[in-house]
Amino acid sequence: MWKALIVAIAFLMVPTVALAEEAVSEVEIAVTVDINNADAETLADALVGVGLKKAQAIISYREEHGPFSTKEELLKVRGIGEELLARNQDRIKL
Repeated sequence: MWKALIVAIAFLMVPTVALAEEAVSEVEIAVTVDINNADAETLADALVGVGLKKAQAIISYREEHGPFSTKEELLKVRGIGEELLARNQDRIKL
């Protein structure tokens, strides 16, 4: 009897684990970063495919040219291409 109860409980927990994994994925997508105010570490953590070197390039560009007016202006930063921008569109805020 105990075996049947344990199996039933384990069976009921499987959908809960799947739902928890889906919730984590949704939280990851919700990450955004203000490219006009974030420091290099924050940019690197929030943007997919951006390490500290590219994050520092974003900051250097921002310091030299002023705040970004559009997301597309990131394409002027060395090392940031259209594919990288597309992957991060939903993560970037101004």
